[in-house]
Amino acid sequence: MSREIAVVAFVQTEHTGEDTGASETELLAPVITEIKERTGRNRFDFTCSGSNDYLVGAPFSFVSALDAIGAWPPISESHVEMDAAWALYEAWVKLRIGAIDTALVYGFGKTSQGDYPAVFTQLLDPYYLAPLGVDADSLAALQARAYLERSGAKEDDLRAVAARSRAAGRENRFALDLDDPAADAPYGVAPLRAHDVAPVTDGAAAIVLAAGDAARDLCERPAWIRGIDHRAEAHSPGVRDLSVSNAARLAGEKSGASGIEVAELHARYSHEELILREALGLGEEVAVNPSGGPLAADPVMATGLIRIGEAAARIHDGTANRTLGHAASGPCLQQNLVCVLSGDSNG
Repeated sequence: MSREIAVVAFVQTEHTGEDTGASETELLAPVITEIKERTGRNRFDFTCSGSNDYLVGAPFSFVSALDAIGAWPPISESHVEMDAAWALYEAWVKLRIGAIDTALVYGFGKTSQGDYPAVFTQLLDPYYLAPLGVDADSLAALQARAYLERSGAKEDDLRAVAARSRAAGRENRFALDLDDPAADAPYGVAPLRAHDVAPVTDGAAAIVLAAGDAARDLCERPAWIRGIDHRAEAHSPGVRDLSVSNAARLAGEKSGASGIEVAELHARYSHEELILREALGLGEEVAVNPSGGPLAADPVMATGLIRIGEAAARIHDGTANRTLGHAASGPCLQQNLVCVLSGDSNG
């Protein structure tokens, strides 16, 4: 019989849109303190993080961030140079095989202190795309145009996604009046306007995973992981149909994404939500990004982990019983991770 794994705690920062002067360690420390208080534990069997040295501008930045965790006496620790949702996947594997019973997963990013479009080029093919210096927004605009032409959707549909997401955000710093077309920003890269693009955001988040009885001891209503899978498209955007996301579709199928009540999608651009809705088969009855999603706050390297945390929080508070958290990485939704969560002990 396979082990049951659950999200038992989730904490995130109050995300900011400007550099407050806090270091990554200072940004992370309050989050770790709070999650230890919630679980009543100071140490966990395994710790795994997600961050990006290019974003921080320093080598092995995740090592200095360990000061917020407390690495003495020695801890079992790992790191992924990706969104922390993939760190969660690594921890989930160790839990499934019985190597550990609890795991702390966290991610952090300070987009405000760097040039994210320039950093983004490091994700691209080093021979053909990276030397061109093509930025994330331009590639996203190509995908948005392909989707609009294939689906028949209009720019008003993108605007509706942006307006709903920004209004739902916890801090509501980027609200958009759907009834006032004059509020529209000019095009950044057509057909995308400023409100169609995730804002610059600094922040951090942490999740605790636990197995079986340990999960029940640490949380009154654990969010059990019923399926988790991640898939990748071809690296070059030019060899795939940008108007669809086959990787998200396959990850959704493999993770058992059905009967979903709430879905938190890692959509950094308004058109990505529409593509992901279609790929994951999410109908109008599904509440998508009730937290506001990345269009309300996008602390890069923690945003995907936050989607899983927000989905789990709906189960923790009893407002939903089956939810989905999605994380993405790479150009034009190249990589997709889907995590299906349930409040039922029997799945």
